[in-house]
Amino acid sequence: MNDCHARPGDDLQAVLDAAPEHATIHLAAGVYRQKLLLTRPGLTLVGAGSGKTVLIWDDYAKKLDARGREYNTFRTWTLAVCADGVTMRGLSVVNDALRPEEKGQEVALSVYGDRFAMEDCVLSSTQDTLFLGPLPRDLIARYDGFLPDALRADRALSQRFTSCRIEGTVDFIFGCGNAVFERCEIRSLRDARGVGYVAAPAHAPEQSEGFLFCGCRFTAEAGVGGIFLARPWRDYGLARFEGCAYGAHIAAEGFDKWNDTERDKTARFYETPAVPGRVPWCNRA
Repeated sequence: MNDCHARPGDDLQAVLDAAPEHATIHLAAGVYRQKLLLTRPGLTLVGAGSGKTVLIWDDYAKKLDARGREYNTFRTWTLAVCADGVTMRGLSVVNDALRPEEKGQEVALSVYGDRFAMEDCVLSSTQDTLFLGPLPRDLIARYDGFLPDALRADRALSQRFTSCRIEGTVDFIFGCGNAVFERCEIRSLRDARGVGYVAAPAHAPEQSEGFLFCGCRFTAEAGVGGIFLARPWRDYGLARFEGCAYGAHIAAEGFDKWNDTERDKTARFYETPAVPGRVPWCNRA
């Protein structure tokens, strides 16, 4: 049996690095405050429950590194998965930097691996909680020499989230992955700027899967309203919403075109069953 164990206070990064491929790592209940990079293929991380096993860190985009450079969104993760075939169950991944209006983006989980699966977990932050790789191609080129090569690979990646809670404020599910969300709770938190967007897809035009929200519940903190289901981070961003339940916090228009762009002409947003009052470019064939 390739089983490993970790407890709060252990060097969890060392445990991840030393684990054999396809091992199962059992994480005891408690708080693991550490920035983590997972590079071993096929690992399974099993916590004691999403309210009991918590992986947490607090980096943010405007933080300066040792060279005086801002971290940028894509270096703020609490956990980055850069290996294929990784599975996680029964844990939380949190970025608790807070105040994104001052600090910028704050990623909890970044996934740069294929065939990633997460079940019965919680992902929590504010702006940009969950990044689903790969990066948009313009950023792959822009960040040459700034981000590690493992974060700049241009390949199709698939991810699946089942019975998870994902919460944040602005664009808190974003990226170019082919991601399925099944029976998840998608929870909008209060933002000091009074804005809110759930998904920010940036898929290339040749991608035909994109983000799929299937049987999900969209909920919110008390007093939160005017939240858009999605806005296209790049032209051709693709998101589908099938059989979902929406709280009263979701804006009647449903979708936003992203500031002063013309991405309403290329965005691929679909919703079934159709909801009256949505923007006219939703469900466009």
